[in-house]
Amino acid sequence: MALFRRLFYRKPPDRLLEISERVYVFDCCFSTDVLEEDEFKVYLASTVVQLQDHFPDASFMVFNFREGERRSQIADILSQYDMTVMDYPRQYEGCPLLPLEMIHHFLRSSESWLSLESQHNVLLIMHCERGGWPVLAFMLAGFLLYRKQYTLEQKTLEMVYKQAPRELLHLLSPLNPQPSQLRYLQYINKRIGGSDAPLTLDSLILRVLPTYDGEGGCRPIVRVYGQDPLLVTNRSSKVLFSSTKDKETCPTLQTGGLSTNEN
Repeated sequence: MALFRRLFYRKPPDRLLEISERVYVFDCCFSTDVLEEDEFKVYLASTVVQLQDHFPDASFMVFNFREGERRSQIADILSQYDMTVMDYPRQYEGCPLLPLEMIHHFLRSSESWLSLESQHNVLLIMHCERGGWPVLAFMLAGFLLYRKQYTLEQKTLEMVYKQAPRELLHLLSPLNPQPSQLRYLQYINKRIGGSDAPLTLDSLILRVLPTYDGEGGCRPIVRVYGQDPLLVTNRSSKVLFSSTKDKETCPTLQTGGLSTNEN
């Protein structure tokens, strides 16, 4: 079967990277170069023409991770080609992650689109606006785990990140988002396995403490966001817990010093 696939393998159109069968990503998402508005229009138009020539009977769905709430530029352009675009934010509360409910919406929508039997050769294409690469990488890893094409969270995430230059992540984010993204991928795998138990925050471990006061310490503030379990009809996220900002009661942690615990 592997030999059969190699013999009949069709190279994807230029400017697209194949992630898995019928799933592609625009290669501009993996580049440190910034396309001007006119350049981007030409880039998209030429890619769409190749796609339609390459897959003449296909139906296309594009998932885009955008900045802000406005309608994305890619949605305006691709609407001229009768291509459906679904916009998602490229961050949540300043982090390159999305709320779990939004992640599951993305995963279910992707699976539903690829499972359509009434349309021939449906294709799923991913795109992110400038700065959206970290969340796109995370969502691609989650998608591969959700479809059970891979099973190990860390290896899957690392495999996706290796598709882009290492300096791209450093340009977009001063912090390494992978530890938090790895935890969310574990949530996804638990959902796949049927485990949907409530999560409890038992402890918070800071491996390295940033120096904010110039003396080797900081005063961290911890906030936990989630859905209010008492408001079943309200699915929006709210602050469930926030540590105090009061200097009198909030301990200052020193690098290399003793750890502190609070109940």
